[in-house]
Amino acid sequence: MHYNYKYRLAPSESVQIELSWHIDTCRQLYNHVLYLLNESDDIPARSEVQGRLPDLKSWWDDLGKVHSKVLQMVVKRVYDNLATLKAQKENGRAVGMLKWKRPRDFRSLTYNQSGFELKNTSGRPTLWVSKIGEMPIHLHRDIPENGTIKQVSIKQEPTGEWFATFSIEVTEETPDKPETPEKVVGIDVGILTYAHDTDGCAIESPDFSEERDRIDRAQRALSRKEHGSKSWEHQRIVVARRYAELKRKRRDFLHKLSNYYAREYDLVAVEDLDAKGLVELPGNSRNRAGAAWGTFRQMLEYKCEREGTHFVAVNPRGTTKECASCGVETDKPLWVREHSCPSCGFEADRDANAAWNILSRGLEKLGVGHSESTPVETALPVDTPVSAKRVMESGSPARKERT
Repeated sequence: MHYNYKYRLAPSESVQIELSWHIDTCRQLYNHVLYLLNESDDIPARSEVQGRLPDLKSWWDDLGKVHSKVLQMVVKRVYDNLATLKAQKENGRAVGMLKWKRPRDFRSLTYNQSGFELKNTSGRPTLWVSKIGEMPIHLHRDIPENGTIKQVSIKQEPTGEWFATFSIEVTEETPDKPETPEKVVGIDVGILTYAHDTDGCAIESPDFSEERDRIDRAQRALSRKEHGSKSWEHQRIVVARRYAELKRKRRDFLHKLSNYYAREYDLVAVEDLDAKGLVELPGNSRNRAGAAWGTFRQMLEYKCEREGTHFVAVNPRGTTKECASCGVETDKPLWVREHSCPSCGFEADRDANAAWNILSRGLEKLGVGHSESTPVETALPVDTPVSAKRVMESGSPARKERT
């Protein structure tokens, strides 16, 4: 399996200048490759474009000062973006063309397979990269002993901080997924209640109102500065740090919640939501974007794979309207938070009913055996939802055997 480990870098001022120069050279190469593709009648294969790099170096002297693997990854980046646009177009989205990268839009470079090395210089871990040099690195957690570093990406965040992300291939045996899962759960995600599952547990959405207020105050202060001045640049970094703080807290919550479900259950069923499409809908888009449902699903999927847990995403259409007991559909406006079936009389929380439908569809889609109880027997009213603060303050558990 492949894992990404992110570490903080502490490059000297001279190394930072060198890194910035390399990144800007890569940005110019990205724009040049994009120009060549736009001028071509047929898009050539990526290997063909990469084969032209030695010829480019003959008249573009700056390219000779950048590691060859880094240049190849720039070409790959262009083709990956083209593949993403093609996939969105095939899904019916209206897409345009790739745009040239401005300096603020291109902040990273990638070493693949070679050109990097972790060292121990004078008792302090350092990262050496070709054509640039060494820089101290904060290894806040150990790299797995059975892992091999395949790729290193170096990026400067808007806050001015530098980070290195290692793509590590770990040779470990993933647990076998049970043929007949015993502990199964369906999860319905929302905004007020972030996750409501079939075990009757409701997790409140984390309250980030204080963090958003700090962002708003910092943004207002930035708007009063003269654009491009020293005070404006200082305040811009303050705004970026506020956003970074909010992002870290949100991801911490999502990591811990997804980790819990992946470890405690044999099968996890969730909705196959179009998170990007939901954000684009009018009204309440800020809260939908802040919920980060797509990120939660991605985390849950790879952690279930790691823990040997079945993961299945089902069609979300009608999960709220359909009765989990008899299957009769009943229209419910958003403000109605209780499900009451006019056909069979089954009553439950709106989100709990949806969670049961998600679980039923997940079991049917996966085609696994499971002796399940009926929703009428097991659905419990949720009087006191679990606070998101308890999830965030519980601490990230260490890797351990599943209970």
